[in-house]
Amino acid sequence: PARSTGRRVIVHLDLDCFYAQVEMIRNPELRDKPLGVQQKNIVVTCNYEARKCGVKKLMSVRDAKEKVPQLTLVNGEDLTPYRETSYKVTELLGEFCPLVERLGFDENFVDVTEIVEKRLNQLQQSGCSRVCVSGHVYNNQAINLQDTTHVRLVIGSQIAEELREAIYARLGLTGCAGVASNKLLSKLVSGTFKPNQQTVLLPESCQDLIRGLEHIQKVPGIGYKTAKRLETLGVRNVCDLQAFPSAVLEKELGVSNAQRIQKLSYGEDDSPVTPSGPPQSFSDEDSFKKCSSEVEVKEKIEELLHNLLDRIDKDGRQPHTVRLTIRQFSSTNKWFNRESRQCPIPPHLIQKFGKESSNIISPLVDILMKLFRKMIDVDLPFHLTLLSVCFSNLKDLPSSKKGSIGFYL
Repeated sequence: PARSTGRRVIVHLDLDCFYAQVEMIRNPELRDKPLGVQQKNIVVTCNYEARKCGVKKLMSVRDAKEKVPQLTLVNGEDLTPYRETSYKVTELLGEFCPLVERLGFDENFVDVTEIVEKRLNQLQQSGCSRVCVSGHVYNNQAINLQDTTHVRLVIGSQIAEELREAIYARLGLTGCAGVASNKLLSKLVSGTFKPNQQTVLLPESCQDLIRGLEHIQKVPGIGYKTAKRLETLGVRNVCDLQAFPSAVLEKELGVSNAQRIQKLSYGEDDSPVTPSGPPQSFSDEDSFKKCSSEVEVKEKIEELLHNLLDRIDKDGRQPHTVRLTIRQFSSTNKWFNRESRQCPIPPHLIQKFGKESSNIISPLVDILMKLFRKMIDVDLPFHLTLLSVCFSNLKDLPSSKKGSIGFYL
């Protein structure tokens, strides 16, 4: 069947400097100026004008301003416009094809196998063998039109171009695309030519692409902790991982994880494109240099709740669980000292979501402060650098007749 992994055609779409593009659409005067999007004291992304001048993603604001004094900075701490635009992109892709999976705000996988099969059949019936690739071919590899795998991927490149054109025509956004036989390879190849370009990967060039990754952590699916463990075993790049004895790897990482990772190192990935549907949870967080009093914690939680309740109102479903996450300051461990507690939302409050949102802020703050006190002894000094609130376990209203379009508005 077309679904069998050898015949799949997967497109990975990655929007160019997404936050910066959204800001340039909101304010067209920013278009031809070097522009950075700032969160706290970091430039989280910047447009290509700024990149030409030497500004890089995740640079400190100070360094960026030093490099480019005329850099325009826009505050990007309110994610609402990015989130809304992001769902519009996913919704638009869903009009072409039901199998669309979101990855963050600016990336989507689309399984176009079924559309490719239909077009391939039409081609064969019309007796036409001429089919033209859209965009680049990785490694400039020659296309063999006698090879149906090649023809399938070439048709996939045409569909990728149509998707990119539709996103530009309807939403004014540009992006890159990668076309390959699985999610891993399509994601890896999509950034070969940037911005606003696309690349197709033929199977014969797969090893070149994957072996060209300078570090094991560049392989999607191998996270920071796994990469660190592999490094202690002397595995730094893909070639090391391919050559590493399976038995030793299985002993270190467990059988299923070891096999999955070794398959990834050969460019093998049979994970399906899983439609994301509506968001599974709503969360918002705030990071800061220091928060060390209950009063401050309460204020910050209230601020987060206002934004979250707005988003939940628009969505139309009711959350049944709430979670609070904190990060305590640590001079040694910047990333991993987060702690969370969650609890069910009392039924009398659930009923009020979407109807009397302003009346539930106070009881929700009380619930979240109880969770907070389970993690922090407030009689002792504390130093927080992050607070995050998450509502999950979302369910439709009992009488709800909302269509799927509600997810994206």
